[in-house]
Amino acid sequence: MLKPSLIAKTDAKANENQIFTAYGLRITYLSPRLIRVEREWNTTDLASFAVWFRKAEAGKLTVTPVKKGVDVETEEVIFNIRSGKPYSVYFKDTKKTAVFSKQKNLGGTTRTLDETVGKVRLDDGLITEDGAYLFDDSSSMLIDGDGRFVPREHGSTDYYAFAYGRDYRETIRAFYKISSPVPIVPRFALGVWWSRYHAYTQKEYLDLMARFKKENIPLTVATVDMDWHWVHGLREKFGSDYRGWTGYSWNTELFPDYREFLKKLKEDNLHVTLNLHPADGVHFYEDMYKEMAEAVGIDPKTKKTVKFRCGSDDFWNAYFDILHKPYEKDGVDFWWIDWQQGKRSDVKGLDPLNALNHYHFLDNAEDGRMPMILSRYAGIGAHRYPLGFSGDTETSWRVLDFQPYFTATANNAAYSWWSHDIGGHHHGYRDDDLYMRWVQFGVFSPIMRLHSTAIELLGKEPWKYRGEVYRCACEWLRLRHRMIPYIYTMDRRTHAEGIALCEPMYYSHPDEAEAYGVSNQYIFGSELTVCPITSPQHPELNLGSVEVWLPEGRYTDIFTKRSYRGGRKITMFRELETIPVLARDGAIIPLSADTGNRTDNPESLEIWAVSGNGSFTLVEDNGKTDCEEHTAKTKFDISYNDGKLTFTVCAAEGDLSVIPVKRNFTVKVIDLEKDGEALVLEAKGADVGIDTVLTAEGVTGIQPPDVREDAICLLSRWQATTKVKHASFKPFEKARTVEDFEKALKTAILPKPVFLALSELLETHK
Repeated sequence: MLKPSLIAKTDAKANENQIFTAYGLRITYLSPRLIRVEREWNTTDLASFAVWFRKAEAGKLTVTPVKKGVDVETEEVIFNIRSGKPYSVYFKDTKKTAVFSKQKNLGGTTRTLDETVGKVRLDDGLITEDGAYLFDDSSSMLIDGDGRFVPREHGSTDYYAFAYGRDYRETIRAFYKISSPVPIVPRFALGVWWSRYHAYTQKEYLDLMARFKKENIPLTVATVDMDWHWVHGLREKFGSDYRGWTGYSWNTELFPDYREFLKKLKEDNLHVTLNLHPADGVHFYEDMYKEMAEAVGIDPKTKKTVKFRCGSDDFWNAYFDILHKPYEKDGVDFWWIDWQQGKRSDVKGLDPLNALNHYHFLDNAEDGRMPMILSRYAGIGAHRYPLGFSGDTETSWRVLDFQPYFTATANNAAYSWWSHDIGGHHHGYRDDDLYMRWVQFGVFSPIMRLHSTAIELLGKEPWKYRGEVYRCACEWLRLRHRMIPYIYTMDRRTHAEGIALCEPMYYSHPDEAEAYGVSNQYIFGSELTVCPITSPQHPELNLGSVEVWLPEGRYTDIFTKRSYRGGRKITMFRELETIPVLARDGAIIPLSADTGNRTDNPESLEIWAVSGNGSFTLVEDNGKTDCEEHTAKTKFDISYNDGKLTFTVCAAEGDLSVIPVKRNFTVKVIDLEKDGEALVLEAKGADVGIDTVLTAEGVTGIQPPDVREDAICLLSRWQATTKVKHASFKPFEKARTVEDFEKALKTAILPKPVFLALSELLETHK
């Protein structure tokens, strides 16, 4: 038998009153807009890899025979089933019909980006433009009551018909309800990771961590790639002809005292993960070979390899208890499963990646810790095992340009936690600007993991780039660490409400055509819209640009502090030091103001806010699997009217033992000033158990420079001959107002980037 921690808790059998069996079909009511359809003679009540829960409150379900099939009517839709398969759906509210087809699918994600050089084709997701999706679960593995993966009977059909229209979030929520929620990702994982495929020595790695500390770059995860174990020279050392990909014994030549190594990392508040390639099993020279061999019934004297076997309970139990648990007790927090060896195993139809992700995640939850792995995507249902490792990509603008779209679109497959090799893994071309733009995207992506291959000159340490990039990258990495309170709150929201940290724009604006046309722009939590710059600087201005669509409303860039009217598309230009990150009116973004790299709930908070009326509830907990019982929530409110701003830190609710008794609050209202100075409100040593009210009167919006001065500064940086610039400026010579400049812009002869940049600048003056 599998040990109890490896047996998933599923509840896959529907209630009898949810099921209608007739006309050769078994139809299960799951919601007014979701049904399951099976052939009557080949059904199952076991959980599948994707679907674990089918019990639901039964509702109206009427099945009517028609030519070549049946119509299934619920309270809200009519499913048209033809030849045993859902074909189309009629929406009662909109009186429209949608066909279950792949033509309007908005894309999902894919197993890996290994060796890719740009865009790749994505597998289908659960989201279509017309809101009807048919999920075919017929070929996925089943999970029996003892926790084992078992194949389906030949010829089985298992369809789930989703019909939520353009309520895309509700489609994803409906899937989570039958599959399971997205687990909470541990707080420490939301900071900055160091990772590199490189044969570090123990001293080299610790020295590198010390350098990051000296640079005041707060790392939270230390990754050691495959060279932590024996890889090279196996014949000389052990008389073995095996490849070195798989290994479980520390390389004592590189790490003479691995326990001391792990202890030092833990003393510096670093969480540790080690790389695994399990395919080749356990060889005779491994430290744990004797114990592993005996556990699976092999005589150790034979030196017979303990094969990697997905179908053996004894193997899985020993795999974790003998190979991994001892290292976890020494300080390894979680495992990086680097499976690249195909989709076949000793269990018919079982992809080893599915089994590894499943069992590793379950095992990592032992001892009450919040579980996590780093691994590749294994299909619909893989959201249950965060985090995703997207693989080894080329270092190029093409790859960077694809990743924002790839990351947000993965939510269509209910997969919200991708981790990329920030900066690119290998090949490509050295470009400091590219590195900077990649870091900026990484800071505003689910996981910020610097990574590269072993080539000595490809390291992603910020100090290996030119001066201004080095200094800027350090600031951005510090910002990521400070953002943990905001990101963790969104992490908890993902688990509780099924709303991903990164979402495509069309999730919030499904009926706006423009929302589908800004593929690299995405929502980042409840407060921000992020528009990464993923192309080289324009040589005319030495500025990068990105096309941005803003919904109705007013938006303020949290870095430039300039505001924009919504309801339009704008090309935004930025220095290399920044990208457009836009906050709506009333937005509140809590940041940590503590020093160092700890990820505890902070004693000091710095809160960025935008004037208006809004609120935000900060969620903090004890960081363990029982966090729901040990959660504290602190609500922030902002209101602004007639020059008076009020910011309230409401009394915290819940388990206040998980947060400091007293806290320091610094509130920076990024679009307001008083007496010409940026508006900052402070409360030192505030009692978290009572309301703290901060007010300011006589405040005004931050005014941009005089429009003429602003425009001249922009046009001055245009890289061109004096003759050309002088001639092009003539239409603007008498311009003094925004209207003057807009009128002159219609007749001026300017390169397109200069024209667009000046247009954006004028927009911020309106």
